[in-house]
Amino acid sequence: MISVDQAKQIILDHTTPLSAICKPLLSAVGHITTMDIFSPIDLPPFPQSSMDGYAFAFNDLSTCSSLEVKHKIAAGDTSTYRIQEGEAVRIFTGAPIPTGADTVVMQEKTELKSDQLFIMDNSLQLGSNYRHQGAEIQAHSLALPKGSRLTPPAIGFLASMGVEEVEVYRSPTMCILVTGDELTPQGQNLEYGKVYDSNSYTLIAAFKQAGIEEVTVSHIHDQLEQLTLALTDALSQYDVIVLTGGVSVGDYDYVTQAALESGVEPLYHKIKQKPGKPMYCGVKDHRLVFGLPGNPASALTCFYEYLEPALMKMMGQVSAIKILHAPITAAYKKPVGITHFLKAYYDGHHVKPLDAQESFRLNSFAHANALIVIGEEVTEVIEGMDVEVHILP
Repeated sequence: MISVDQAKQIILDHTTPLSAICKPLLSAVGHITTMDIFSPIDLPPFPQSSMDGYAFAFNDLSTCSSLEVKHKIAAGDTSTYRIQEGEAVRIFTGAPIPTGADTVVMQEKTELKSDQLFIMDNSLQLGSNYRHQGAEIQAHSLALPKGSRLTPPAIGFLASMGVEEVEVYRSPTMCILVTGDELTPQGQNLEYGKVYDSNSYTLIAAFKQAGIEEVTVSHIHDQLEQLTLALTDALSQYDVIVLTGGVSVGDYDYVTQAALESGVEPLYHKIKQKPGKPMYCGVKDHRLVFGLPGNPASALTCFYEYLEPALMKMMGQVSAIKILHAPITAAYKKPVGITHFLKAYYDGHHVKPLDAQESFRLNSFAHANALIVIGEEVTEVIEGMDVEVHILP
């Protein structure tokens, strides 16, 4: 068996960012850019009014008591216009400011009498409400550096420059091989001795939360030959293969043997942790193979602690799991030599271990937003002691 830290490092050492792919802008939400993105245009592409009001030359105020309004310019107007001395134009937010004008006064600070504009704004200055061409960004300037996450504001920023597609790290292709003859698909009657498959649902939801939309799921009988064939086939198609169940040492636990027969190099099999001790990890041609325990809470804990950081690295991202320390609300004892992960709720100040910590129970996990980590060298924590807390996405 290896330690939790060793297991995490081994996985990350065998994980590399995936290749780049060009995606339409809206399809790239949440992805990470693989190169610097430069603006193809000035933004705004022309001098622009930031107010509904009147545009004019500021110096005219020193010689004219009023300005003659001769023209109107709305947003989207493509005509060109040049104002003359003593003249103003009616203008609207986002509209191009005409040549010769350098200031915009908001309409609430004016009075219009027979096309003569009187300005009543003592605070008005040269350049007020005037957006210069390229004020947001100039053509050929860096818009987003390599490694930027494409958030909704970033998508909007690029769209405002006319960017149609971007190069990003692709998402890993994923396959889940669900083992266990006791499992029944949702929608079917539950016979005595059977249970519904929840692990595939839990993991698919976790993958989707991590930004991976396409996940293939196959249900495999507890037969070595069938599992070996399924794993061999998956290794030819997917970046990451996750097997649930069959990873321990029982008579029907075939994951490690099937992996060996499929040419997978084992990296480790057991971790000094609870839950999730019999976790398997292997690699073949840069494709990662994970064998997760069949117990739902164990499988999900292993996902958050090991798979999520690796998947994020593949996509050029950092883990979404935040690590902090907070005082625990209850005492806890455990044996030395094994790390415990406790389902918990963090309220922003304290962290509370939840009831029902058994590895088969998802009820408490459904109410958890964190995992408490009690290191293998610790045997006891007392109420109020600071403990390591992993905040879940």
